[in-house]
Amino acid sequence: MKGHEVTSGIPDYARGYDDFGGTVGRTTSASTPWWPADTDGRRRPNIVVVLIDDLGYSDIGPFGAEIPTPNIDRIAATGYRLSNYHTTPVCSPARAALLTGVNPHRAGYGSVANSDPGFPGLRLELADDVLTLPEILRESGYATFAVGKWHLVRDADMSPGRSRKSWPLQRGFDSYYGSLEGLNSFFHPNQLIADNSVVDVDEYPEGYYVTDDLTDRAIGQVKALRAHDADKPFFLYFAHIAMHGPHQVKPADLDRHRGRYADGWDEVRRRRFAKQVADGLFDPGTPIRERNTEPGYDAPPWDDLSDEEKNRYQRYQEVYAALVDSVDQSVGRIVDLLDDLGELDDTIIVFTSDNGGTAEGGAEGTRSYFSQFVHGPVPPDWERDVPHDESLIGSPELGVHYPRGWGQASNTPFRFYKGQTFAGGVRVPFVLSWPGGLTRVADDNGVRRQFAYVTDLAPTLLELAGVDTPRTRHGVDAIERDGVSVAEFLREPDAASPRTEQYAEFGGHRGFYRDGWKLLSLHDGDPADVDRPQWELYDVRTDPAETVDVAADHPDVVAELAAAWDEAAWRNTVFPLFDTVGDQVRRRPAEAERFASDVRLLRGTPTLERYRSSRLIAYRDFEVVVELRDWEPSDEGVLVAHGDVQGGYLVVVENGVLSFVYNAYGRVHRVSGPLPERPEAVTLRARASDDVRWDFTVDVTVDGAESRVADLSRAVQLVGMAPWTGISVGLDARGAVDSDLRARRGVFRAPESLVSVTYRPGRVRVPEPIRRTIDQQAADVAD
Repeated sequence: MKGHEVTSGIPDYARGYDDFGGTVGRTTSASTPWWPADTDGRRRPNIVVVLIDDLGYSDIGPFGAEIPTPNIDRIAATGYRLSNYHTTPVCSPARAALLTGVNPHRAGYGSVANSDPGFPGLRLELADDVLTLPEILRESGYATFAVGKWHLVRDADMSPGRSRKSWPLQRGFDSYYGSLEGLNSFFHPNQLIADNSVVDVDEYPEGYYVTDDLTDRAIGQVKALRAHDADKPFFLYFAHIAMHGPHQVKPADLDRHRGRYADGWDEVRRRRFAKQVADGLFDPGTPIRERNTEPGYDAPPWDDLSDEEKNRYQRYQEVYAALVDSVDQSVGRIVDLLDDLGELDDTIIVFTSDNGGTAEGGAEGTRSYFSQFVHGPVPPDWERDVPHDESLIGSPELGVHYPRGWGQASNTPFRFYKGQTFAGGVRVPFVLSWPGGLTRVADDNGVRRQFAYVTDLAPTLLELAGVDTPRTRHGVDAIERDGVSVAEFLREPDAASPRTEQYAEFGGHRGFYRDGWKLLSLHDGDPADVDRPQWELYDVRTDPAETVDVAADHPDVVAELAAAWDEAAWRNTVFPLFDTVGDQVRRRPAEAERFASDVRLLRGTPTLERYRSSRLIAYRDFEVVVELRDWEPSDEGVLVAHGDVQGGYLVVVENGVLSFVYNAYGRVHRVSGPLPERPEAVTLRARASDDVRWDFTVDVTVDGAESRVADLSRAVQLVGMAPWTGISVGLDARGAVDSDLRARRGVFRAPESLVSVTYRPGRVRVPEPIRRTIDQQAADVAD
């Protein structure tokens, strides 16, 4: 062993000491301990990013709104308004770009995280080599908290047992509380996540409201940190579920906005633009397009509406204003907390939106959001707005959305909406404040007109905080960011923007910005035309609202920017573009078929996740078998429920009567019959038709023989995002399918004589328009 004798130091064959900064001998008395530093010792600012969903450019006070937003105004008064800040046309791409600084397609989010088509730009999960802002900040000693909407997880991965690699905790957050979904109910969320687990809740408490819940959690996270560590900086990512539909508000908030919108959307738009000009966001004389007139995007003049339409439509906008109000209250609570801690001056606060205001409510708005929100083929008689008492608009009983005339006002002074690459879809409010680090001089109104893009936020925050970016993530070389810091023009109002060009694409809509020119193409919806753009050109230095197409006057600029768009598209994995309608029913890998397999759910099983539940019934025949054991004549309760007030169904026994309740996006049907003695099973069968209807039968098995109890024919299918709440066994959990039953009996738990519920999905009956497209594709291939 002579060659291995060591009198001092570490032998060359030893392992595990390479990164140790002390000295090691054979004993502790001959050794010097060492601990790696948590930080480099620099005091760094806290960072709070408040991201709103579907908030238009003009929907807050600092950007022209008549809606009182005193707390957001307070941030703007000490900070900066970026009047030329751009984002992506829809939400998941914006969130990916914001949190990574990587262009959306290149980050894997060319669309929303509700499909899985199998192409690089549409991975719809963050790749292993993509660093996130919270990961970088945490490495530099930050505590990292996230609350609210995530929407960076494939819908197929939102349930227990699936991959969590794109869940918040796996992407750099110390804790998370919120919704992985792209939207949710404000009073009865279908599923909430705490860290890496589903919150097991059957019924939300009286007075529950999700914005308040998220705010409570955010405040609690910061208070807990300060109770244990007075100095550790934190990053709080507060991604509101508002303003996404379905719109629902607290009565007290709604009352403050009654009567505010009697003058209609045209007048509101004129007033907002006048305020924007007065506040210096735009120059006097800047042109504004009065309204969108293109078919499918158009909004009628307010004065042309009937009195009944005016009355209902203003109710929708009152609800929207109340939602903005509730967000502002939340911001106020966060600001007050920072003030109480004495840390407001040492905190960077950002307030912005993921995309522009939306046209999801259609031309007339809706009280049946999930019916209006169905984008697939539906019959001509599809009911997109189930009439209800207008006093319920905004309440937990309905899921509403405003007509697109209000979306047009939301995006003042721009054209179009969320989903398009025109300014209405991608130009949004942006406010940043850091009183202790970015101090405005007396003659600086804080307005910055330089171009900036959503990828620029992460590098800007990192520069302001003095945080370096690691070169690797989990041992893998990290891909280079596309974003650039715009901190210089925050400090120096006349500094040029480092961002000189940017591509845009979503759903075939295209855009390319370079040095004040903006090239745009509005996709007409025909898949065959997706790669035949009809280019329009705008000089947005003098025409920011994109009102005068100058393409014919500058064909050389059009050609140059069109070529630049094409190159950027290849560099950022935008291709392939979808030119086949049938893809919307085939955007899943083969392994996804497991979600449509038989499943037996025992009594007491937590509510099944929404996407998993939908695969058992969507566009298909299905059978639900309820197993009973020793059911007594006095036993009663909900046997199975799927959905909520916005669409669903349930089977219930009450007072010896077996009922099937079917809620067709708010239009409720009830069929009933007496429950025979000694039932062994209750079987609900649904037969789907090609025109998106179901025929239901309800049978009871006694002594091995079935007998019919009830039936319901020609029921409108629940498709798209409905039913929103997943399947629950032995109660009607979370949102109520039947509001009347909930008012009488609560969640109405069934006794232990309910054993299980088994779902047996049958064959898919694809709607005829999709079938024709698929058949034509097959014929084209054969030719």
